[in-house]
Amino acid sequence: MHGEKNNMKKIGILHGKERSFPNAFIERINNKKPDGIIAEPASISKVIQGEPSGYAVIVDRISQDVPFYRAFLKNSAISGTAVINNPFWWSADEKFFNNALATKIGVPVPKTVILPSRDLPADTSNESFSNLTFPLDWEGIFNYVGFPAYMKPFAGGGWKNVYRLEQMDDFFDKHGETGELVMLLQEEIVFEEYYRCYCIGGKYVRIMPYEPRNPHHLRYKSSFSPSPEQYRVMEDIVLRINQYLGYDFNTVELAVRNGIPYAIDFCNPAPDADLNSVGEENFEWVVETAANYAIERAQDCKEGKDNLTWGEYIKRSIEKQPLI
Repeated sequence: MHGEKNNMKKIGILHGKERSFPNAFIERINNKKPDGIIAEPASISKVIQGEPSGYAVIVDRISQDVPFYRAFLKNSAISGTAVINNPFWWSADEKFFNNALATKIGVPVPKTVILPSRDLPADTSNESFSNLTFPLDWEGIFNYVGFPAYMKPFAGGGWKNVYRLEQMDDFFDKHGETGELVMLLQEEIVFEEYYRCYCIGGKYVRIMPYEPRNPHHLRYKSSFSPSPEQYRVMEDIVLRINQYLGYDFNTVELAVRNGIPYAIDFCNPAPDADLNSVGEENFEWVVETAANYAIERAQDCKEGKDNLTWGEYIKRSIEKQPLI
């Protein structure tokens, strides 16, 4: 019996302080009793270069905040683990690139520019920025984006350091508070409807009405309801974004203005999946779908091979193919 357990393919989940989703995910997989597969919290006692982790699949919910975990996952991946999400792509990705990619694959996004940090990065001086025009073309930037606008970090998640700006003076005042953060300045989309959409495996989509203007615990309580045609349009956008980025588990936020869904935020590879915030129906969907997908990846995992998901952007770049 002990030898049989050692031969099982293991699915691990790497997480921080969250409990409802990781516990339900593990329980759901083990209750399904998939042949030759078990699930557990990922356990790390040491990390040796080039040594396998012992997991066929690891679902990553925390490495964005823990560099040690990110290094562990890359080492696991190079040794054959299917890491959800690909830690190499996640390390390289950020919101401004995502917007730039969206413009190339036909996904509507708000007008967006990236800005150098207000304060000099550590170990740099004014001489480090001789290639940067001073002052920037603020008139051109403001004319392109318009006001009101939002300013937010080009990397990082959640609503941290996010500002709504009414006019140019407001921008300079708030930008002065951002220190060494590299910020995006983005057109405000005044929306009639808003949706937060899970995408798992680049093929399973859950479109959830969402009201970002509500208090956090009430954001999934809204009356938005897409028509069948609008649902299909949003589903296509969500699938296209995630297939090109190569994310196995992500959320896309869509703001609908004049009937057009704009992708507002679609770099959420460790999205909120807590029962208390997403609600019972959404929680059931994400637990069941994530469990089934992790089992699928474990079944497909080939020992000694690269078992990561690589997006269409990377694959087409390697093959020198056009994006669309």
